[in-house]
Amino acid sequence: MKPTGPVLRLVVALVYGFILIPIVIVLAVSFSADNYIVFPPSGWSLRWYGTLLATPTLFEAFRVSVMLAALVTVLALACGMPAAFLIARHRFRGRDALFGFFTAPLLLPTLVLALALLLAFHPWGLAATVPGLVLAHLTVTLPFVIRILTTAFANLTPDVEDAAATLGARPFTVFRRVTLPLVVPGLIAATALAFLLSFDETVISLFISGPRLQTLPVAVYHYVERRTDPAIAALSALMITGSIAIVVLVERMVGLMRAVGR
Repeated sequence: MKPTGPVLRLVVALVYGFILIPIVIVLAVSFSADNYIVFPPSGWSLRWYGTLLATPTLFEAFRVSVMLAALVTVLALACGMPAAFLIARHRFRGRDALFGFFTAPLLLPTLVLALALLLAFHPWGLAATVPGLVLAHLTVTLPFVIRILTTAFANLTPDVEDAAATLGARPFTVFRRVTLPLVVPGLIAATALAFLLSFDETVISLFISGPRLQTLPVAVYHYVERRTDPAIAALSALMITGSIAIVVLVERMVGLMRAVGR
């Protein structure tokens, strides 16, 4: 392997710095003792983490986001797994068109997709409702789930499945006891990604949610419109920590590269 030169190492260091320095600043501000966002802080305190627990709007929005992300994840897996299996393991006319249809939302700007969903949901009374938010979040999570699971199914060699079938196992038994355990890494990756995407979705939630039903990103958006205290930095620090914990968990369980099918 050719050793990397000093210029390449410098470029990599600058890229990492560009990505990580804002996160470090947010973490530092979350422990600020000041009454407004300032860097560097004049003092250190945990007061803003306590403020989060005393803010019912943010706490209720967090509960809604967790509930919504969990429901969306389950539905995305339930719908995405059969579609991914069909696309990856069968050859039929219109297969590429079907895959393109499922992944088409990835090509649209989020703002355009959010406006289209609002116009489509409003006549049916789905705006500012839990079913409407679930359907809206499925449009952005389902394509990723199908892409990951399609890759996971496509990378499986059919030899083991054929051996199970020749020994008398029925197709459903082959899928449940042979195929499904082999795609567990991709399934874990799809689950984690779907949950994080739904939990963090902001633009679509802004269009679909209402004043009585707000997700955490929407509540944060409205919070910073009125206040500039470090409570949002504390919340951001907790969300960053949670996201990193999920990524580390996936890495420890199955490995990131194996999880995405590489």
